Amino acid sequence: MDKVEILQNLEMLQHELKTKKGPPYLGPPELISIEHDDYHAQYVGRTQQGQQFFITGPFIADVNQDRTYLRREFLAVFLFDQAGDLVDSRVEEVSKNSDYLNLEAKRLAELGNFEFGGIKVKPFAVEHHGVMMGLIPNKHYGRWWVELLPGNFMAFHEPWDDGEYDT
Repeated sequence: MDKVEILQNLEMLQHELKTKKGPPYLGPPELISIEHDDYHAQYVGRTQQGQQFFITGPFIADVNQDRTYLRREFLAVFLFDQAGDLVDSRVEEVSKNSDYLNLEAKRLAELGNFEFGGIKVKPFAVEHHGVMMGLIPNKHYGRWWVELLPGNFMAFHEPWDDGEYDT
């Protein structure tokens, strides 16, 4: 999905939320619950100051025109306020697994005192390193999904409050 499509989907979501009727866990997503687990949601929780955080590893895997494999990996720290709005994002490109693990430990330590647990956040998109990333809404065949991009290794669907995701 390119930048234009992502921005159009965010705009369409905002429009549908203005006219939404019914329970918040159905229809277009207002908030997405992400429950702490030992898999892709290993690093979600709240700081002592009340901010919600999500540390994750988006990636791009592709084949170049010369048919060589291309993989770009990132370490992303997303911070949200108590209402679920994104307030800060820090994304760094990493080249080796050991660099990733060291950077991940450093970013966790920078959070100060925190507690792992479920969070509730709004869909968002940011651009880092020339790449659009975030919890991107997308409507497929009349049904909303929110995909963690790039990489699409977490895909959320209604009900939005159950914390479940597809991989």
